[in-house]
Amino acid sequence: MAAVARTAGVDEAGRGPLAGPVVAAAVILPEGEFSGLADSKTLSETARRRLAGEIRARAVAWGLAVVSPADIDHFNILEATMRGMQQAVARLAPQPELVLVDGNRCPSLAMPARAIVGGDATEPAISAASILAKVARDQLMVALDQTHPGYGFAQHKGYPTAAHRAALERLGPCIAHRQSFAPVRRAMAARAALTGDETLR
Repeated sequence: MAAVARTAGVDEAGRGPLAGPVVAAAVILPEGEFSGLADSKTLSETARRRLAGEIRARAVAWGLAVVSPADIDHFNILEATMRGMQQAVARLAPQPELVLVDGNRCPSLAMPARAIVGGDATEPAISAASILAKVARDQLMVALDQTHPGYGFAQHKGYPTAAHRAALERLGPCIAHRQSFAPVRRAMAARAALTGDETLR
């Protein structure tokens, strides 16, 4: 019987928000059952944090990569996400023989990779990566809420909620915002029109 390839699951958190980084995670799970894993979006915050601790303790290897808003603006969100996934996989030791990626495309990697739409709900290693990425990003957004108060980052995590859009209109963007995203660009233009500061356009 052929040996089972050492497989890593890869996922990201934070492609859709207007602010904060995108975080990618890669996980190689141990053989055997790892109960409780699911798409991070379907789990409570308490369950995600508990599982994240278990994953970090029991995984054969795990890696995280954080891609800043400035890099997102420089590369675009898709390329920034692919780069984050590459970095997360590169941080695995041992390296995987096969990589399973949530979604419909894979980053360029040194080993075979397969994209699986909805993989965060069907592949345990991708579920684990989903959980690590979500928990890490949420913690970063809570920290950003302390350094950039008033936007509500700790509550909405940078997603374009009504409260976030209202704060963006009221306060203008901060350094944590993704300037290449249309709602942020509009807020910058509005702030420039209000203040006469052409550097905000």
